[in-house]
Amino acid sequence: MSKKLPMIYGAFMLTAVNLLLRFFATAFQIYLSATIGAAGVGLLHLILSVSGFASTIGIAGIRTTTMYLAAEELGRKQYKNIRWVVSGCFTYSIICSFAVCVILYFAAPYISQHWIGNMDALPSMRVFAAFMPISCLCGVMSAYFIAANRIGTLAAVEVAEQFVSMGITVLILLTIPLDDTAGACQAVVLGNCSGSVFALLCLFILFQRSISSPTSRVPIFKRICSTAAPLALADDLKAGISSLENLMVPRRLALYPFISNPLATFGMLSGMVFPVMMFPAAILYSLVDLLIPELARCAAVDSQQRIQYLIHRNLRVTLIYGLICGGGLYLLSDALCQWLYPGLNIAGLLRMFSYLVPMLYCDIIVDGMTKGLGQQRSCVRYNIVSNTMDVIMLFFLLPRLGITGYFVSFLFSHVLNFLLSIRRLLFIGKIRANLYYPCFALIAYLFATFGANTFTGPIRKILAFLGLFFCLCYFFGVITAVDLHWLYNLLKRKESLSS
Repeated sequence: MSKKLPMIYGAFMLTAVNLLLRFFATAFQIYLSATIGAAGVGLLHLILSVSGFASTIGIAGIRTTTMYLAAEELGRKQYKNIRWVVSGCFTYSIICSFAVCVILYFAAPYISQHWIGNMDALPSMRVFAAFMPISCLCGVMSAYFIAANRIGTLAAVEVAEQFVSMGITVLILLTIPLDDTAGACQAVVLGNCSGSVFALLCLFILFQRSISSPTSRVPIFKRICSTAAPLALADDLKAGISSLENLMVPRRLALYPFISNPLATFGMLSGMVFPVMMFPAAILYSLVDLLIPELARCAAVDSQQRIQYLIHRNLRVTLIYGLICGGGLYLLSDALCQWLYPGLNIAGLLRMFSYLVPMLYCDIIVDGMTKGLGQQRSCVRYNIVSNTMDVIMLFFLLPRLGITGYFVSFLFSHVLNFLLSIRRLLFIGKIRANLYYPCFALIAYLFATFGANTFTGPIRKILAFLGLFFCLCYFFGVITAVDLHWLYNLLKRKESLSS
């Protein structure tokens, strides 16, 4: 069995699980939209935005740090040091998350009143604060299982966690009035926290049963801090600016004269359009979780050829996948929105943002590979620049252009971050930029999208798009016989492994 085979198996396993979880999460989002309305979804996302910011501060970069350091020890075959790595990350996480949880609990009234602007958020904020250390520790354990390539175990636990979370949320929602927005938001937060408790217990028990006996104490805390600090700074800045952006959007949209309910508009965009747009990206998030430890292992043994292969292959595959998903979302926007959100006119928003899908999907992979090669400080700089520009543009554009201003700001900030990140990745990987493939792939995408749009019916449109796109890609040399042979071998290995 080749060395790559476990990674291929892990990619398929994690992808299938993430797609399943994303499917249930999207279906659950549709259920919540029908239950509490667009304004309720908007309030829930403001709560989750602030809670997510607090959670990011509490995690303090430790999830990626755990994955990175554990992968390094595994790459050097220092298996008995793993317990010290995980226990050090646990200690770091407990200290950071507990400090943030105390601050959040007592600051919840002020945050609800002055940041979110709705005291209905107070119960949810305090529930989240009480459970936040559990969620952070759960992130540490899941990072270890990814680094150790125990994808099947982690997948089973994550599926069970999702069902526990949704089950508890639905049970609570059935016991409260339909117009109780505060209770509905609290039910969602409590369900998510209960799922984290369940997952942490399962993963910790499995970890204790499988880990080797430790050697004499290994000085690990300095390595943890030096790795986690730049990650924490980058994540905190990104989450903080993202939360500021989310809190600012409804207030600045209220100044635009052609929007009557800015909170509902924000809810439709963040709670309905974005989940549909990013649903296919579950595959890429699975791949990122595997690429970070894989590239860390390669960097630890100075395997430059393997690093360059991974960068080349993943960028090309992600570009093709992003273009397919972007074209599909554009062509199916009316059918998808009519099926998922009947009565709400959001198909135009989905079409508008579908143009950005190829870049957003590529950015996910580029960001993961950059972190896998230890370029956390570069990520800090790029996130500061792009996110700050995003907030400034939103502040000035939303009152004048409404949702169009949001789109313009989103476009410019994400393009800037993507260009800076991919430039850094190619430099570290010692790869020369080749614009032939992305340019001709984009030409094939545009011709296929507008050609397929002349057909009627969603099935005819998507079949025409796929046929035109792949034919044009093959004609331009974007997809070659070598790529088809690689895909055939990959699927053949997967079938052999499954059997």
